[in-house]
Amino acid sequence: MEQVTLDEIERAAERLVDAFAATDTARYFAAFAEDATFVFHTEARRLENRAAYESLWAGWLEDGWRVVSCTSSNPRIQLLGPTAVFTHDVETVTRTGDGPGETTRERETIVFHRSGGSVTAVHEHLSPSPADSALPETS
Repeated sequence: MEQVTLDEIERAAERLVDAFAATDTARYFAAFAEDATFVFHTEARRLENRAAYESLWAGWLEDGWRVVSCTSSNPRIQLLGPTAVFTHDVETVTRTGDGPGETTRERETIVFHRSGGSVTAVHEHLSPSPADSALPETS
């Protein structure tokens, strides 16, 4: 199986984050394999496939939820043959209806895999950033 490249993973991650930031449902979920799994600290259970996450997302949209902005920082990519692990810090502002925006700061891991010539995300894990991650660095 053909190995993934750093450039492919950078582009795949950028497309995924950009689609999320735009609340572009079709483009966002196209970045994931059908059998992708999702572990979110905000959910009681692992989501076993893309359809389960799409259903959750649809419920959020019905409630008037949308992404206002999403900023990725501190990226790291580990290439592992046809698979790659992308980790980054993410700051997201969301809004539901006319309510105030909510800012979350989290750490995210996305596993990408080449299958059938394309690179898609096969797993996403989101966790809250530790409180001390915002402390200034010391010299």
